[in-house]
Parts: sequence; structure tokens; C-alpha cells
Amino acid sequence: MKSLRELEPRVGQEVGVSPWVEISQERIDTFARAIEDFQWIHVDPARARASPFGGTIAHGFLTLSLLSHLSEMTFGFADRRMGINYGLNRVRFTSPVPVRSRVRARFTLQKFEPIEGDGVQVTWNVVVEIENAAKPALVAEWLGRHYY
Repeated sequence: MKSLRELEPRVGQEVGVSPWVEISQERIDTFARAIEDFQWIHVDPARARASPFGGTIAHGFLTLSLLSHLSEMTFGFADRRMGINYGLNRVRFTSPVPVRSRVRARFTLQKFEPIEGDGVQVTWNVVVEIENAAKPALVAEWLGRHYY
């Protein structure tokens, strides 16, 4: 898709699926340092092996923070001057993301609304899948603003 305007008729449809992204221990550790959340289930592989998960898991907010990256890997809009996160209406962390797993996002366009300042607000229903898992890692309703 080359233009934001091409999105408007796609309301209610799945518009894109991102490539897979690996959740390495290095990524988890880097995120832990950035937000100063060093809970053992995320950063202590030896201790986490004895947990119900059998190893470390990603922070839920790490998975959530990947939405921008996953969308940038999926969409490119030549007519977009700038895009910003506007917020989330709801988020659920539905399944833990084990270290060394891969995730990807499915983007379904829920709303496309013109806004002041020559732009649009889009609302995405996003499902972040874990490769070979029955349940997704995350479901969210995500709002973004894009300016021409």
C-alpha cells in the first residue's frame, strides 16, 4: 500500500501481517534495563527454568512496544509526512511470550477518520501472534494519527 488514502475503503478488513520478529534474551534484557523492571521471570534464565514457563518470558510491555516496529515493517505510506501514536483503547496480554520465540502482528483496520491538520486517525485491531502457539500474545485496539 503506497498511500494512506488507500486505507479508507479497507475499514473492517485485515490490511497487513508483519514479518516475524525474534524475542531474544538480549532483547528482553535490554528492555528490562530501559524500564528498570528486573523481575526474575524475565532476566534470570536459570531461575526461570523452574517456573511454569520453563524459561524466561518477555515483558508484556515489550510485546506492546513492538507494535510501532511491526507496523513500520508492514506498511509504507509515501504520502505520510509524520505518524504518531495516539493511544490504546484496550490491551490484553493473552499469553506469555517465551524467550527465543517469534512474534508477528495482524492489523485489521477498524476506523479511518479525518482529523484537523490535514491528517487521519486510524484505529487498528491488532493481534500479536506467537509462532506455533494456539493463543496470541496480545490483542489491542491501537490508535494512530498520520499527517499528509
